[in-house]
Amino acid sequence: MVKSLTVRSAKEERIMTTISEEQEEADSNQMPQLTLEEVRAWGESFERLIKSAQGRANFQQFLKTEFSEENLNFWLVCESLKKETNKTTVEQTVKQIFEDYVSVLSPKEVSLDSRVREVINRNMQEPSSCTFDEAQQQIYMLMQRDSYPRYMNSSMYAELIQSFEEPTES
Repeated sequence: MVKSLTVRSAKEERIMTTISEEQEEADSNQMPQLTLEEVRAWGESFERLIKSAQGRANFQQFLKTEFSEENLNFWLVCESLKKETNKTTVEQTVKQIFEDYVSVLSPKEVSLDSRVREVINRNMQEPSSCTFDEAQQQIYMLMQRDSYPRYMNSSMYAELIQSFEEPTES
């Protein structure tokens, strides 16, 4: 168990560092290049929002206000897992993701139905980069159906759009 915790801490740091680096890049380097057209494109589909580093960073800030940022974090670590090719690293990452986002003991637990939890439990017998595919899809759909419409109607998104528009003269 101690070994697992040691691996968990190192693995969690690596995954979260990757996520942080992507968001820092979005915040620092790319935000000045953000265009009104891109911000408006986020309103066309959730997929366009989630594919944009700046979109994800802004959506993440919104999710923090709703106390549901674990959904996007889970989705991102699953995306990272899919890119991993080292079997040992995949197994360690799967255990880490389970502990962080699926375990009922986790403060960052994502909301998954019992069927998907059963699939994950079966998949945990032989962890792979596909272990959380159904769960990731379910969380994606949850964000698309619930969080995304609220974000599109939020003052945060409206203010971002407004920041590109010319100030009106009084």
